[in-house]
Amino acid sequence: MLHKPRILVIEDESGIADTIQYVLATDGFAPVWCATAQQALQEFAAEPPALAILDVGLPDLNGFELFKRLNALPGGASVPMLFLTARSDEIDRVVGLELGADDYIAKPFSPRELVARVRGILRRTVRTPSAAAREAAPANTPSVFLLDEERRQIRFYGRALELSRYEYGILRLLVRKPGRVFTRDELLGQVWEDGSGSLDRTVDAHIKTLRAKLKAVAPQTEPIRTSRGSGYALAEDLPQEQR
Repeated sequence: MLHKPRILVIEDESGIADTIQYVLATDGFAPVWCATAQQALQEFAAEPPALAILDVGLPDLNGFELFKRLNALPGGASVPMLFLTARSDEIDRVVGLELGADDYIAKPFSPRELVARVRGILRRTVRTPSAAAREAAPANTPSVFLLDEERRQIRFYGRALELSRYEYGILRLLVRKPGRVFTRDELLGQVWEDGSGSLDRTVDAHIKTLRAKLKAVAPQTEPIRTSRGSGYALAEDLPQEQR
């Protein structure tokens, strides 16, 4: 019997939850419905799903806070998550993306589109690395960074960074080609693969969180440089020791 990917559906409105469960089940997934954040935390802790769909407006906890708690659970950081909300304001989308969410869809939505988004996210997160991705980091990679592609981990001045998959994808590109300016469109295309539906602000939001994580390790350095009007590049002149 083929294994069906387990999808956690965290939604307090039963009518919407029923629709989501139906389209997921008919498309070969195994949906598990949680009406509250507390239920979701218990289900997630018992068995991390292949993907989680989070409603922002839950009765017992804000969806953004739930996202943080799920990420803190064992295995949570590797589970892709999609926000579902009745609020379509750009600020809500940016908040979700800054937290590290994989996608964001506003109500009312097409159930088929939701399934397509889920399939797209899972395709990106479980794809087999290309030959280029398996290559060792080039010789000109700054030694303050250590890129471990098998573990999908990057160390900065010896400390392992806790990165979302998109933060990892962006930093990996920058680290492999220090000094090279990547435009936002290039980052969207290479990290998100199908970046046609994403916003420039998506890249900016992830760069912002990346900079904060790097600064937490080395407050006096600026590893990611902005090329005004063009994009972003990794500095080539980073000190070999923290200042």
